[in-house]
Amino acid sequence: MQKGKIFVVGFGPGDREHITKRAVDALQQSNHIMGYKTYVDLIRHFVTAQTIVSTGMTEEVSRAQEAVKQAEAGNIVAVISSGDAGVYGMAGLVYEVLIEKGWTEATGIEVEVVPGISAINSCASLLGAPVMHDSCTISLSDHLTPWTVIEKRIEAAAMADFVIAFYNPKSGRRTRQIVEAQRILLKYRSPETPVGLVKSAYRDSQNIVLTNLAEMLEHDIGMLTTVIVGNSSTFFYDNKIITPRGYQRKYTLGDDKQIWKPHQRLKKEAEPWALDQETGEAKSGFEKIEAIKAAQAVQRQVEENVEKKTSLEMARLALACITKEPVKGDFLVQQAIESIFEFAVSPGVANKFITPKQMQILAEVVGENGTLEYTPDHRFHVKIPTEHPEAIVEQLRESGLYVLPMGDVFNLKACDFCYGEKAESIPYAEEIMDALGGMKLPKELHVGFNGCGMACYRAVFDDIGIVYRKKKFDLFIGAKPVGRTAHAAQPVAEGLEPDALIPLLTQIIEEYKEHAHPNERLFKYFKRVKKIAHFTYQDMSCKIKVEEAPCGD
Repeated sequence: MQKGKIFVVGFGPGDREHITKRAVDALQQSNHIMGYKTYVDLIRHFVTAQTIVSTGMTEEVSRAQEAVKQAEAGNIVAVISSGDAGVYGMAGLVYEVLIEKGWTEATGIEVEVVPGISAINSCASLLGAPVMHDSCTISLSDHLTPWTVIEKRIEAAAMADFVIAFYNPKSGRRTRQIVEAQRILLKYRSPETPVGLVKSAYRDSQNIVLTNLAEMLEHDIGMLTTVIVGNSSTFFYDNKIITPRGYQRKYTLGDDKQIWKPHQRLKKEAEPWALDQETGEAKSGFEKIEAIKAAQAVQRQVEENVEKKTSLEMARLALACITKEPVKGDFLVQQAIESIFEFAVSPGVANKFITPKQMQILAEVVGENGTLEYTPDHRFHVKIPTEHPEAIVEQLRESGLYVLPMGDVFNLKACDFCYGEKAESIPYAEEIMDALGGMKLPKELHVGFNGCGMACYRAVFDDIGIVYRKKKFDLFIGAKPVGRTAHAAQPVAEGLEPDALIPLLTQIIEEYKEHAHPNERLFKYFKRVKKIAHFTYQDMSCKIKVEEAPCGD
């Protein structure tokens, strides 16, 4: 079988003028395009592929997995990212998926990463020249990186006087990170430090704001905004942000007559630290200057550590300053990679009560470094750094708690059966959970179970709704609970016999699992294929007509 290929394409800001010819060629050579929906819309005019898979923002892993699957089947696949695919883009994930499958460059499918203009570059060009000197990028999204690590990076960059570009600064649910970043920066930088806010660079909705560090939060900042914070030398000039390269140290900008012409700046008198251009050796005076610097460094280290270091430790510090070699354990900064165990905990399918003893055990398991979030599905979402997840699962299950997987899996949420008074259908709910709970699916699937015909637990607004009525079941498929076209699920079966319920559910879910696109919600899948099991799709959305205002405006 012919080998496929994966292009990982960075298409820059998204406009025609700033996408490379190689990126366009890669898109037009591909017969499968995969990307976040907004990105697909931006490059659609370049695409000739027969298959385009557009998915949600948080669905990068599934896109990478599907791309590898299609390439292994012999297809040419383009996985797209805005900006540069290797900067917070899809390149790393594609390689991770391939490595997991044992891929090697010599024998595996071909992979080509097509570079693009990253946001720091496109946004800087609109602001003037803010990143002319040393700079760094920091993502404020803590979905994949612990906030404690991000804080350290902000602090380090602030202390080192880097120009900083913040990616993913804020979203609807993440609002505190940019506030914390400002707080840290104000410890080391003037409130007047220039800041540029660029939203949707080179797109139709482009917006540029020049502000300062103290006032930056008074302006609109969102996921599409890149925040560029200047260093201590950055200044405003005529609606531009400029960061000098440091040339004023070498010759005086603005003077009619320079003391040293540019080609004379490497004379010993101008820069005694410069290397001899013929021999490559340090010029006369270099050793003396370095000795003075080393002595000053040792003195600073002694002053900073005299109360904290032993005499042996201070001697090692002095040796490191003179030899320029790091001493193990003193200067190396290494961030340990944590294994985060993520799971859900519930007192049961029908039971909504958690005992004090169970809560105590759960609190001890989570500890100081874990997080515990209560969800609308009547369960706790738990994240714990650990290398031993099996022991945690065993401890919680021994206390009588359900431990369930998170992510794109089958989730059953049931009513409380009027606190157990309407208990007749509870065994069916538990049987469904035992048979299908935690099954891996293209997208998280919510199945709602109501124990009587009142349906007060709103099962008809879940992906699959099950209502127990008169000793039989009514079945609903494909609710869309949010958005302007929100609608309840389509009723597909009434008076279903209990012994037919689980086989039918299994058939529906197996079809969805086998044929749905990655991250395709059940209602979208039902709408696309028009038929699940023997049930035909009907449009349940309600088109809202907005009445004209009396004044006619």
